[in-house]
Amino acid sequence: MLLKLLALGGLGYAGYRYYEKNKSRPAFAANQGDAAVRDAGPSAMRDKPDGNWSKTDEASDESFPASDPPANY
Repeated sequence: MLLKLLALGGLGYAGYRYYEKNKSRPAFAANQGDAAVRDAGPSAMRDKPDGNWSKTDEASDESFPASDPPANY
């Protein structure tokens, strides 16, 4: 019984290590390095926005995740 628990724990640990090593940061572009917070603007996005990028879109992206809207909104 103890060997089964040890084997299960080892598999869980190996799976966790594999997940942590291979997890991706979906919002970040390749040029962001190891930053904890994504830079603002479409150049910092992995998936570029469709259509035009307005000043409102940029101001909203710069203020996220702040609770207050940008001053020039």
